[in-house]
Amino acid sequence: MFGRSADLYDALYSWKDYDDEVRRITRLVDELSPGAKTFLDVACGTGKHLELLRDRFQVEGVDLDPQLLAIAAGRNPGVPLHEGDMISFDLGRTFDVVVCLFSSIGYVETPQNLSTACASLSKHVAPGGILLLEPWLTPDGYEEGHIGFLTVDEPELKIARINTSRREGDVSVLDFSYLVGTPAGIEHFTEHHRLGLFTDKQYRDALTAAGLELQKDGDLMGRGLYVAVRPAASPSG
Repeated sequence: MFGRSADLYDALYSWKDYDDEVRRITRLVDELSPGAKTFLDVACGTGKHLELLRDRFQVEGVDLDPQLLAIAAGRNPGVPLHEGDMISFDLGRTFDVVVCLFSSIGYVETPQNLSTACASLSKHVAPGGILLLEPWLTPDGYEEGHIGFLTVDEPELKIARINTSRREGDVSVLDFSYLVGTPAGIEHFTEHHRLGLFTDKQYRDALTAAGLELQKDGDLMGRGLYVAVRPAASPSG
């Protein structure tokens, strides 16, 4: 999915305020599950959230991309990390807090996969535990034809990334073109990302069908956040 750009990920998203997001996450956990000890980050990427949360929780991570997991492992020595697809992963245990952030859920593409992924996430939430799910854009909120432009200007790393956006039904297609300069030379490559455009109702229905109770709406970076709890009396599977 990220391919060649995996080792550029942290530089590309250096604008992201992980410290503030972790403060917001911690406040929600303190409010809804103050005794929480175990924490699972699904689609953990390069492990930045885990790095900031590991002093507070017993953390673990899941991601589909082995290159991103390798970076996460270097950042979080000793933290259990698992290669798996959010649609079908099964670690065989539950956690007090499960999160799926930075709109990663969009990569499931279809409503059926959304329902299956929410069920997989839910079965890893312990009774009385919480799930935090950060959505991708809705069909009404997606701007087809938008051109994105991002740059990185470090002493030995220059990146210019341009992307176009188009829509295929209820799937957003982002075509990225990278120009990367390092002391070794200049490289150009492309990537194509597909993310499903789900309505608010589709998210809520999928979470409810997975046995979770929506408690409130939150926000980390302007895309919204679904905050759901597994009832304490409910079985974990």
